[in-house]
Amino acid sequence: MDLDQARDFVRSHHRAVLATRSTGGIQQSPVLVGLDEEGRLTVSSREPAYKAKNLRRDPWAQLCVMSNGFFGDWVYVEGEAQVVSLPEAMEPLVEYYRGISGEADDWDEYRAGMERERRVIIRITPRRAGPDRKG
Repeated sequence: MDLDQARDFVRSHHRAVLATRSTGGIQQSPVLVGLDEEGRLTVSSREPAYKAKNLRRDPWAQLCVMSNGFFGDWVYVEGEAQVVSLPEAMEPLVEYYRGISGEADDWDEYRAGMERERRVIIRITPRRAGPDRKG
């Protein structure tokens, strides 16, 4: 699958499972995924979360992005991840929220919540996507 086709799918489908490499194998987490202006997939997480720790150690990530109905169309996207901490993560976290949910009722409250929860933004640069055929 072409990377631009995968990005188009992510623009309108935000439910995903993120896979990272842990010391004992693969760790998976249900997440919401967005897309930034540079075409990277974005995920919000917390500083102490396993997915963030795993990606700091090994930047490989894979997302299985699916439709809201679960069964139906889906894509996987694999690539190199970067974990960005606060304060640099704040505006990307705002853009992440806007891209998935629209405008917040109170952006100051949202920003305070991001600080309180020690949020990070995970950026995944797509290198490979699929599926390439249907089974």
